[in-house]
Amino acid sequence: MSGGQLGKMLTQVASVFDIQVSIMDKSPQAPAAQICHQFFKGDQTKYEDVYEFGKKVDLLTFEIEHINIEALRKLKAEGVTVYPDPETLNTIKDKGLQKLFYEKHNIPTSPFKLYENKAAVLAALDKNEISYPFVQKSRTDGYDGKGVAVITTSHKINRLMDGPCVIEEAVDIAKELSVIVAKNPSGAVECFPLVEMEFNAEANLVEQLICPANVSNTVEEESIAIAKEVAKSFDLVGLLAVELFLDKKGNILVNESAPRTHNSGHHTIEANITSQYEQQLRAIFDWPLGDTSILSPSVMLNVLGEPEYTGDVKYEGLEEVLKIPGVKPHIYGKRITKPFRKMGHVTILGTTIEEAKQKAEIVKNTLKVIAYEPTEN
Repeated sequence: MSGGQLGKMLTQVASVFDIQVSIMDKSPQAPAAQICHQFFKGDQTKYEDVYEFGKKVDLLTFEIEHINIEALRKLKAEGVTVYPDPETLNTIKDKGLQKLFYEKHNIPTSPFKLYENKAAVLAALDKNEISYPFVQKSRTDGYDGKGVAVITTSHKINRLMDGPCVIEEAVDIAKELSVIVAKNPSGAVECFPLVEMEFNAEANLVEQLICPANVSNTVEEESIAIAKEVAKSFDLVGLLAVELFLDKKGNILVNESAPRTHNSGHHTIEANITSQYEQQLRAIFDWPLGDTSILSPSVMLNVLGEPEYTGDVKYEGLEEVLKIPGVKPHIYGKRITKPFRKMGHVTILGTTIEEAKQKAEIVKNTLKVIAYEPTEN
């Protein structure tokens, strides 16, 4: 369900196993719509659309959290296999419920409070219930950096969003990390090696990913143990991306989780024995989980729309980066570019991380996503 880039890459791997994939999306131009076996136009937030689509398939999975839960519950009750489970999705799609879940299960996470709207947050500030700096997250509908506001001082209070939200104490971050864990119905669990993420400060989304992460063995082992505990606590079937903070005191905290393939696993297509997309299929079909070992050190770059362009997409520098050994671009097939929209990614392989980083810097400065006409100010 849903036809974005994650659905497209899952569909590409499914074809290797001769799995018939149906996609539902609002747009017939969605990336996965171009390569699936059957496409249905529909809105994943609407009960009837999800329910009618779900009755046409044997197994239902998804690439986005914002799906009508009641329809998924109904389909499950009628015998349709839904992975991950609707109740897991219901918890994870609400960042407030996510944080409460971590608290209940003694999973380390940053201190937090829940508020109903902007007025309640302002009142809490007046009462000194909240101190600067802090992070505000919308409880629902946030993705790719949207729905997050970092409030460092009272001068930034105009960034506050309205609506139900989570207020988290700002973590003194040393590194942002991610572990992707897979679990099948038989109970087998496998984790991909820990990755390190670097964020675009302006867009607040992942710009570059490094694997293996430059951390101690102890940090990696503890991170993987925490990710497994999160998956076990959710009783997950499928894939779970667990995003982590390593703070400057050496503590590892869960930031948030996503019950699906994830941006922090794109590099696995070329850099690991089993990709995250193959692993998702193995998990939901209850097949043996694949070997997640690293084949090559790698850097993954998100290819983002340039900030001054909106319109019909045009790629500059693609031929130049294709000349570089070990550079593997993935263009998602989105027809319209917008500022900081994810239009593709590039995995850069090297014999060492240093070599991969050097090539990644060239790619970053060469490959640009623009439109045929710049955005008018």
